Amino acid sequence: MSRTLHLALHPYGVGGPGQHGLWKDPRVAKNASIDINYYIAQAKAAEHALFDALFIVDSQFINSTYPAHYLNRLEPLTLLSAVATHTRRIGLVGTASSTYNSPFNLARRFASLDHISGGRAGWNVVTSFDTGTSKNFGLDEHLGYSTRYGRALEFVQVARGLWDSYEDDAFPADVERDVFLDPAKLHALDHEGEHFRIAGPLNLSRSPQGQPVIFQAGVSEEGRDLAARVAEGIYAPGGSLHQAQEYYADIKSRTASYGRDPEHIKIFIHGGPVVAVTDEAARRREQEIFEEDNDFGRNLALLGRSFGAYDFSGHDLDAPFPDVAHLAEKGGRTGAAKLIERAKAENLTLRQVAESVSEFRRSPFVGAPTTVADTIERWFAAGTFDGINLAFRNNEDLELFVDGVVPILQKRGLFRTEYEADTLRGNLGLPVPANRHTREPQLVNG
Repeated sequence: MSRTLHLALHPYGVGGPGQHGLWKDPRVAKNASIDINYYIAQAKAAEHALFDALFIVDSQFINSTYPAHYLNRLEPLTLLSAVATHTRRIGLVGTASSTYNSPFNLARRFASLDHISGGRAGWNVVTSFDTGTSKNFGLDEHLGYSTRYGRALEFVQVARGLWDSYEDDAFPADVERDVFLDPAKLHALDHEGEHFRIAGPLNLSRSPQGQPVIFQAGVSEEGRDLAARVAEGIYAPGGSLHQAQEYYADIKSRTASYGRDPEHIKIFIHGGPVVAVTDEAARRREQEIFEEDNDFGRNLALLGRSFGAYDFSGHDLDAPFPDVAHLAEKGGRTGAAKLIERAKAENLTLRQVAESVSEFRRSPFVGAPTTVADTIERWFAAGTFDGINLAFRNNEDLELFVDGVVPILQKRGLFRTEYEADTLRGNLGLPVPANRHTREPQLVNG
């Protein structure tokens, strides 16, 4: 097989959505989500295993019902800047909202991480799922879907323009000629668009990989279209093999329709492998994990997140699912619409909807090391993903995968045996973006 697999690590800390019981695990430090040493150790383990990236999620709104990790966690770019000084090759991808940031400030922060890490930064562009975030930024209401996605597209375009402020040889630093900067190679942006007016230039040069890698997680039509237009990495919803194939084909097709090379967008699905000595032991452990996390009250609160952190606890659990469609319009519209449609079609109660969202679903990536490797190979060959964004409940589970599954994937030629480059772009096989003022794209060679 000519394609090679990409792997990323997504640390859980003390447990995000659906991992309600993880913080109780004695192997998980109760302060993991705010302990930089936890993240450094995770990054080093992933780098030792030759993973492509460490991925940090984020949001900017909580209430007391939110998952443990969400209640007390570090800001992604601060976290990743610290991790960068303890690692050399692994990519560092942080989540930041295009709705609740300004382009100049965020472009500078990611460019700084790119320099600190020597060209390993990636930006996961989100438009903000939680409608309550608006109240933390002085706004009465969350922006609507079309506005948020239009703003996101323009935001990325502005950031990329700012990252091109300096040509690569703009700083001769020639003492004899008394020339530090060649002013002809510094370019203001002077952008005026629907959402932003940005003068520029950015006061930071390009990194060894040219620009940070743009990631995005698009599920809705607007999200998929944004991903196809600007993303270089995708965090895909996963689902069944057939659903993953459909998503993969759709994104690659949309990417080509915008005149882009589909190979220059890498699609990662979420994977939470459970590895044990035997298939039976792994399946038992998978069931145990479900029981550890299956808290109805927390699941009901999690359901409310798709509807603007709506509190469903005041409703009769055994009455028909309430009419809350209007609450989802500016939040998790795509997922919420599917829930509402199913509730109406099957005449489900609120209790049944909450239970259906959190019901036990077997993961395909569960079993002995060979079984898990077989499944990864089969899905990869079937055109469902370019990589897997892996999440492990604790360090022992990470070690079981790294020591058991990774060597099998390497032996089969599916995964690298050494890093191809020092940059995130180089390891993902992505081109260095052309500086719009100078030259054509070129592949990273290390």
